[in-house]
Amino acid sequence: MKLGAVVITMGNRPDDLRALLDSVAGQDGPPVEVVVVGQGVEITDVPEGVRTVCLPENVGIPAGRNVGIEAFGPGGTDVDALLFLDDDGLLANADTAELVRQAFTADPKLGIISFRIADPETGLTQRRHVPRLRASDPMRSSRVTTFLGGANAVRTKVFAEVGGLPDAFFYAHEETDLAWRALDADWMIDYRSDMVLLHPTTPPSRHATYHFNVARNRVWLARRNLPAPLVPAYLGVWLLLTLARRPSVSALKAWFGGFREGWTAPCGPRNPMRWRTVWRLTRLGRPPVV
Repeated sequence: MKLGAVVITMGNRPDDLRALLDSVAGQDGPPVEVVVVGQGVEITDVPEGVRTVCLPENVGIPAGRNVGIEAFGPGGTDVDALLFLDDDGLLANADTAELVRQAFTADPKLGIISFRIADPETGLTQRRHVPRLRASDPMRSSRVTTFLGGANAVRTKVFAEVGGLPDAFFYAHEETDLAWRALDADWMIDYRSDMVLLHPTTPPSRHATYHFNVARNRVWLARRNLPAPLVPAYLGVWLLLTLARRPSVSALKAWFGGFREGWTAPCGPRNPMRWRTVWRLTRLGRPPVV
């Protein structure tokens, strides 16, 4: 099984990027071909053999990763699977690529693998980095219904069948959009605690548009993918959860601004999932109302 890797960067963490690329180069087994996508920056200081694609501006996380996918041929089909890694991450172990190959080879219906993210100093995994509701034990691997954007592997047949990430999302929930489409096409998703990306513990709100994008993209996610009766239920639950977390006035204002735009702005094609997929999500522990 031939593997590639996509890394997007804004060029502001060159030392971290180099360490990540070295950790990919140090993987056991056949070499992993790497493409680095520069978001509005020129990328020059990379190891020999690493390809670069430099975009004239920051097009956002999903669009940047889609550019990286296409660098491996239409839909990434020059390779069998692609790793997507944050530029300030680091593969903790040299056997991760081999574990990915083994997992995809052993299970032909496995489409996506979500890695465990651990803090490089403490070794701890944040609850939000375990992509399931029962997240108290990050060391337990399981089937899941979504995955982590900067620490995963995707079989390229998934992109060929359901398409890439939604460009317009820019940041937030693009992984769940792809995950739901993959599950509706009968692919499966695994969370694997033994595949580890070391990544500093940082709050998601570090992104300036976090609250706006989270709300807008949540609405887009529902409008694009859910059967009509579930759209108000899903968004109603998340409205209540957001209020229960008691965000600041400025954060709440941004959230409602995004929520409003989610209804008024185009969200792309609507392809509601089948009710059997709703039931599958429910059996996997996360019905699409939360």
